[in-house]
Amino acid sequence: MKTVKKDANYYILTIIMFILSLAMISPLILAFFTSLKPLSEVQAPVVTILPHQWVWSNYIDAMKEGNWARYIYNTFFVTAVTVTVSLIINSMAGYALARVPFKGRNTLFFTTLLGMMIPPQITMIPTFIMLKKMPLMGGNDIFGSGGNGLMNSYLGLIIPYIAGSFGVFLCRQFYLNFPDSLDEAAKIDGCSRLRAYFQIYIPLSTPVLATLAVLKATGSWSEYIWPLIITNKDSMKTIQIALPAFKQETGTIWNLLMAATIITSIPLLLLFIFAQRYFIEGIVTTGIKG
Repeated sequence: MKTVKKDANYYILTIIMFILSLAMISPLILAFFTSLKPLSEVQAPVVTILPHQWVWSNYIDAMKEGNWARYIYNTFFVTAVTVTVSLIINSMAGYALARVPFKGRNTLFFTTLLGMMIPPQITMIPTFIMLKKMPLMGGNDIFGSGGNGLMNSYLGLIIPYIAGSFGVFLCRQFYLNFPDSLDEAAKIDGCSRLRAYFQIYIPLSTPVLATLAVLKATGSWSEYIWPLIITNKDSMKTIQIALPAFKQETGTIWNLLMAATIITSIPLLLLFIFAQRYFIEGIVTTGIKG
């Protein structure tokens, strides 16, 4: 009886999860089918899910609306640098807070957590002013006047996202799971803290680093507000800023907009598919020990 009840619960849970998953991916499915419709069919008063006429050339036409090669390059470059640098900074900070004993370590950690409690909208304007007034950058003098600072630059797009309280928290919780005997063995073998970090902890950090990479890449790739604030040149646009180019005086060209959206979503989907195993493992293993 217990086996039958367990099997029934399993199938019920599977059906529920399938329905929820279908509901979550339904907007992506609808966007895909919309990207393959002619504009007249999209604007028709009768709504249909499947296109009557499959127009695959919409994807080619979408990439002709603006300098998409440049937009994609900008987004790839900013995301790659942001993820790489943030993994180094967050993992080193998390390692220090978890494995290196020093006075005030817990106080520093709780102070770091305050960054998770402050909405990014509050710090956005001060960050913009700091980057615009950066001395000796973008034509500024030593006092930060006379130029544009880090506006319309890759540094301006990257700097606000190379570190973060959540990344430090995630790495610290992960490194707390290792036994103290690992540090003692490394010390006996003559390893310094820095050498132990690179040769012992980094090779064991695949789950947490993959998790952080997925989260950072998703945030950087999908960011809209900050690139809109820090850039005003077409050559520095990211894909999220370029998507509104499909809005014209006569209305939004929905089929081309959806085609461009699908194209720009593919890298994140591939990243999550390949890193899914490490992503789930990293989420599960962090926070086991506080």
